[in-house]
Amino acid sequence: MSQPLFAALFDEAENRPLSVSELTNSVRIALEARFASVWVEGEISNFKAHSSGHWYFTIKDEGAQLRAKCFRSSNSRIRFRPQDGLHVRARGRLSVYAPRGEYELVVESLDPVGAGALRIAFEQLRDRLKAEGLFAPELKRPLPVFPRRVGVVTSPTGAAIRDILNVISRRTRTVHVLFAPARVQGEGAGGDVARAIRFINQHHKQALAAGRADDAVDVLIIGRGGGSTEDLWAFNTEEVARAIRASAIPVISAVGHETDFTIADFAADLRAPTPSAAAELVAAHEDQLCTRLEQLGANLRRLMRFKIIDARTRVQENALSQVFDEVRGKLRHAQSETDRATHELQTLIK
Repeated sequence: MSQPLFAALFDEAENRPLSVSELTNSVRIALEARFASVWVEGEISNFKAHSSGHWYFTIKDEGAQLRAKCFRSSNSRIRFRPQDGLHVRARGRLSVYAPRGEYELVVESLDPVGAGALRIAFEQLRDRLKAEGLFAPELKRPLPVFPRRVGVVTSPTGAAIRDILNVISRRTRTVHVLFAPARVQGEGAGGDVARAIRFINQHHKQALAAGRADDAVDVLIIGRGGGSTEDLWAFNTEEVARAIRASAIPVISAVGHETDFTIADFAADLRAPTPSAAAELVAAHEDQLCTRLEQLGANLRRLMRFKIIDARTRVQENALSQVFDEVRGKLRHAQSETDRATHELQTLIK
């Protein structure tokens, strides 16, 4: 059985007095070893962003407070900017500062907790990416009219993949699915989704480079079923937004229900209210295909009739032009003969 945290320290203290430095150093060793990685939840106060890029703040609850710092190398990966009053969950390690006999939490990751904090983090990221131009309308790409291969990024065990496959198989036999499974909830899920997007893009580019156009992916659906704001948070990450915009394939975001909006929705080329609706967009029903083909055929026939009428009119106009040219030539010749005869007659009269 392991010793209590300060057992060795107390044993040593019974034998001889410790200096302040010795005691503090022993406390430091014990605390830093025991709390090398710990989660702490509380409210942020006294937040300061230093010119060096480091963050300094306090995490508190109704009974205590804890000094905290987050180095620039860590806070560059945090998806929102902390502010006083936000409820957060921090992961880090305890560090003892011996000169003052104080301990603090060195924060390595920070997540907002609760609807209010999540909403602020969402708005901060949305506004920053919008100002950068990541959501500009001119970046949106049209979806292919008749896609042959559809990429799907979602959980392998969720309802979304079942709904998508059911809709596609029910509506058409001409669309094939390339599935890249990803975690869509929990810590690290955003990174999973982004990697799956990149995987499908890599497959697409390799197929085109090898001359296998039929294996290329025409459109990509990313999404999941409904849930709380925290459940959907993987789709509110900057990594996913940038993976969407870097995609060589048009992306449909289909996250949650119709009332749910995520950062992925703003970054995608098109938002669908649900995964099933996204599947309907990429898999036109065969009756719809027939109707569309009939419309295209009718348009083609109208175009051909117009071309024929236009060509006939041009031929007729050219023919008339030739007749008029001949008549004008004959009239000029007759006028010339008349002028010559008149001149000869006038000469004879004289």
